[in-house]
Amino acid sequence: MKRRSKYNRIKDIDPDEIFLDSENLPNFNKQQFEGRLEKPIPKRSIIFLSSFFVIVLGFFVWRTVDLQIVNGEAYLEKSENNTLNKHPIFADRGLIYDRNGVLLAWNKWPEEDLEKMSFPKRAYYSLPGFSHLLGYTSAPAKDSAGFYWQDRFVGKDGVEKYYDEKLTGQNGVKITETDAVGKVQSENIVLLPIEGEDITLTIDSRIQEKMYKAISEMAHNVSFQGGSGLIMDIQNGELLSIVNYPEYDSNILSEGKDKQKINSFLDDKRKVFLNRSISGLYSPGSIVKPFLAYGALEEEIITPEKEILANGTISIPNPYYPDLKSIFKDHDVFGYVDMRQAISVSSDIYFYEIGGGFEDQQGLGISKIDEYSKMFGLGVKTGIDLKGEQGGLIPDPVWKAKVFDGDPWRVGDTYNTAIGQYGFQVTPIQMVKAVAVLANKGKLFTPHILKEDNEKIFSEGELLLDEDKLKVVFEGMRMAVTEGTCLALNTPEVEVAAKSGTAQVGFGNTNTNSWIIGFFPYQNPRYAFALVMERGPKSASGNATWVMRQVVDFMVKETPEYFD
Repeated sequence: MKRRSKYNRIKDIDPDEIFLDSENLPNFNKQQFEGRLEKPIPKRSIIFLSSFFVIVLGFFVWRTVDLQIVNGEAYLEKSENNTLNKHPIFADRGLIYDRNGVLLAWNKWPEEDLEKMSFPKRAYYSLPGFSHLLGYTSAPAKDSAGFYWQDRFVGKDGVEKYYDEKLTGQNGVKITETDAVGKVQSENIVLLPIEGEDITLTIDSRIQEKMYKAISEMAHNVSFQGGSGLIMDIQNGELLSIVNYPEYDSNILSEGKDKQKINSFLDDKRKVFLNRSISGLYSPGSIVKPFLAYGALEEEIITPEKEILANGTISIPNPYYPDLKSIFKDHDVFGYVDMRQAISVSSDIYFYEIGGGFEDQQGLGISKIDEYSKMFGLGVKTGIDLKGEQGGLIPDPVWKAKVFDGDPWRVGDTYNTAIGQYGFQVTPIQMVKAVAVLANKGKLFTPHILKEDNEKIFSEGELLLDEDKLKVVFEGMRMAVTEGTCLALNTPEVEVAAKSGTAQVGFGNTNTNSWIIGFFPYQNPRYAFALVMERGPKSASGNATWVMRQVVDFMVKETPEYFD
């Protein structure tokens, strides 16, 4: 009884507590399972989940072993054979036009290659006379494994080289996936090509063709080694023509397949790769005389009307042996000549005296000859937009001492320099610029071949030249055409002012460079020209003048707009 009462004892509950608990219910969110008692996860569930994860892990381990060990080599070979290849989509290189819209350089694609994935070709104007101007390119090239080590055209000479960045476009990219047998699995263009910029040149292709034809025919007929000719607009520096003979073939060099022909260019002793217009250095001969004449007037060492006796020779005593005299010859006997006549007949004696002095006639001296020559641009690079321009040389005492092992400068050296001989060297592009400065009365323009609307970018300023003194020089150059050494240019259609020159070259002075420079029309100058026929026979001293006459006649007839 006692034991039972111990376990069956019931505690009395107060009635108020019953009513209180009925009002104080727990505030649980039953939807979130609040207020429920937690129960432990059954062991059966844990065993099931553990087994599942072990099975999944085992599957991945098995696949790893299968891929990397059991079949690793097979899958490696298959993955290597399924490759992604990057192919260039070649961009169109910019086109090149002459000033009248004639196409001079363009791109050639196989007609079936719509996506431009195959080898492109660069093509050029087919007529001769344009190779040194346009240049050539090297084409895209692959290595033995089929990968492009050069994936674009690269300009190698002429316009193609100087304006390579402007002409070059941006290649596109195409990704191709192929399987082991070369079958394309997928392909995708990831970058579209961007075309290069087209450019227009100042060159008139009609005049260029005629200039080349006239020079090449004269070279063949009279055995000149080469030649170069230029025509420039004196009001803005635009070159209408810049010709070199002989020349290579731009199409052959760009294609690069005709090895025999390419080797013939390399072996040609006439130097077909030499751009004579900008890189050929020539003794100017008498074509420097108009510039020295202006210098003599500016320095007031002579008046235009003063006459000098040109009787064929001039002699000066040897400073070490007074009984011996140095004799300097003229190419003819002219009697008394003033400045205009001296320019017209190209009297050497007159320019010996105003260059180096003689008896009571003061001379410019070598320093002033150097100063006035460079003032007009002789012996100085012009800055033309072509690669490879040479500067030239005006001889002076420093140069002579260096070249001739300290030999002192003598008055005879000044005499020879005053007629464009000795070490005097210029390029044809320098001469056409110098004539332009003379003809436009001091305006300096950089010769150029890129046609630009903004002509101010080629202006270099202006020289303060005396128009009265220039008029004397102009009149002398006009007389050279009407009654002097340039009679071949005396055409009724257009008045030309000119100065011819002959420079003796070769061992023993056995050969001749024949020059002609000038401008037209005489009354209202607009165009300057310079032309040299290189290394011909001694008897061919005036042949450059005849070449230029053919060009002037052609322009009057076929391009009359230049005379409007």
